[in-house]
Amino acid sequence: MNPITDYIESGILELYVMGVTTPGETQEVEQMASAHPQIREEIETIRHTLEAYALAHAVEPKSTVKPLVLATIDYMVRLQQGEPVTFPPVLSPESRQEDYAAWLEREDLQAPAELEDIYVKIIGYSPNATTAIIWIKGVAEEEIHHDEHERFLILEGTCDITVDGKVNHLSPGDFFSIPLHQTHKVKVTSEVPCKVVLQRLAV
Repeated sequence: MNPITDYIESGILELYVMGVTTPGETQEVEQMASAHPQIREEIETIRHTLEAYALAHAVEPKSTVKPLVLATIDYMVRLQQGEPVTFPPVLSPESRQEDYAAWLEREDLQAPAELEDIYVKIIGYSPNATTAIIWIKGVAEEEIHHDEHERFLILEGTCDITVDGKVNHLSPGDFFSIPLHQTHKVKVTSEVPCKVVLQRLAV
């Protein structure tokens, strides 16, 4: 029996490359790799194989993921810098733009001059509700919610919100609530970006 071959076939090198070995196992693998070129080569082969597999099966994230992540980071930084936690009103058919004036009029909560497809500024967060100002230039891809109600108040521009195939035409002042368990997407129909207050409420 070849101890090097047995070591390679033990599966520990795959675990090492994936970063799930214990500190002791990691040290052992690195010592073995330092002493045996065959193990170093096998580690590189495993790395390339896993990278190729990951690329072949990669799923491109929805266009909303990046702006929401950036908005979350921005909100956390603002809180760390002393911004007080606020609780914007719950969106309802009676909601008006004036209800959110305290946030809409802030200079630091405006969209940049060069706007990407979607831009987000979070204005309130609690375990039960997330409220944000969102600018959309083109299309917000189809999605579905099973554990939160999504509501919109249109501030500027116009858009179509399609819910399970039914198109709803919205303009400034309109309120719209997305039903649970139904696919929906947003398509801007105006030349200017559609600016909305968006709120997600936990079920």
